[in-house]
Amino acid sequence: MTYVAVEIRNLTKSFGARRALHDVTLQVAAGEMVALIGASGSGKSTLLRHIPGFVAADAGEVRVCGRTMQADGRLAAGIRHHRWRVGFVFQQFNLVGRLPVATNVLIGLLHRTSWWRRLTMRFSLDERRQALAALAAVGIEDTAWQRASTLSGGQQQRAALARCLVQNAEIVLADEPIASLDPESSRKVMELLATMNREHACTVLVCLHQVEFAMRYCPRTIALRDGRVVFDGPSTDLTPALLGELYGTEARELFGAVAPPDTGRAVACASPAALQAA
Repeated sequence: MTYVAVEIRNLTKSFGARRALHDVTLQVAAGEMVALIGASGSGKSTLLRHIPGFVAADAGEVRVCGRTMQADGRLAAGIRHHRWRVGFVFQQFNLVGRLPVATNVLIGLLHRTSWWRRLTMRFSLDERRQALAALAAVGIEDTAWQRASTLSGGQQQRAALARCLVQNAEIVLADEPIASLDPESSRKVMELLATMNREHACTVLVCLHQVEFAMRYCPRTIALRDGRVVFDGPSTDLTPALLGELYGTEARELFGAVAPPDTGRAVACASPAALQAA
C-alpha cells in the first residue's frame, strides 16, 4: 500500500512584512519524483527547507513518513532523530572542501554513530566500503580520496547524492541542484536523481528553474507563485499556454521569452512532444 511520504497542511511563513508561503497544502506519496518549480521569490526553497525542519513556520503542519516534524509554529520534540530519513542536497553542494570526498560522504552516517565517533570522525572499514560503493553508484569512485574542493561542480553534486545513499535516506530533497551546472552535468545529476528514485525507492522532491527538466524527469510538477500553489498535476500538462497563464511575464525567467497567452506571440519553450523526442 502506498503511504504519504511528505504531508504539508496550511503552511504559512512570513519574513518581516513579506509573506513567503500562503496556506500551502500538498502531499507527496512514497516513491514519487516531483518537481517544484517557480520564479525567484516564489517560495519553493523556503517550502523545501520546512520539510526537515530547517525553518519553523508561522502556522501549519509538516509530517514526514507519518511523523510530525513541526506544527503550529514549533518544531517537534526529537526532530533531529527523524531527520535521517531526509537527505538534503543544496545548490552550493554543502561539502567540507578540505576533507576527502569519501569523508564528506561518510558524514551521512553520523546520525547513527556514537557521540565520540561523531566528534572524532572515525569510521569503520565496513562504513568506508559503503562510502566507496555509494561513490561508485554515482560514477565518481576515483575521486574518493581527493579533497572535495578539487572536484567540479557536477562532481560535488554527485558526492552530495552519494551522501544521501549512505544515509539511507527515504526522501531526497534537492534545492536547485543543477542551477550552477553546465547542461551535461545538469543532465547527469537529474539522471542520478531519477535512478535513486527508481532503483533505491527514494521519494524525490526537486526544486527547479528549468521546466524542461521537470517535464523530462518528473512525472508530477507542483508550481508556486508568490508563495501559493498555482498548479499541481502531471508534468505533461505544462503546455506553453498554461505556463503563460500561470506566470505571465515572470515566465521569461523560467522558460525563456514567454509571452502572456493573450498577446498571440510564440512561446519559446519546448513542448512535451519535443522533449520526449529529444
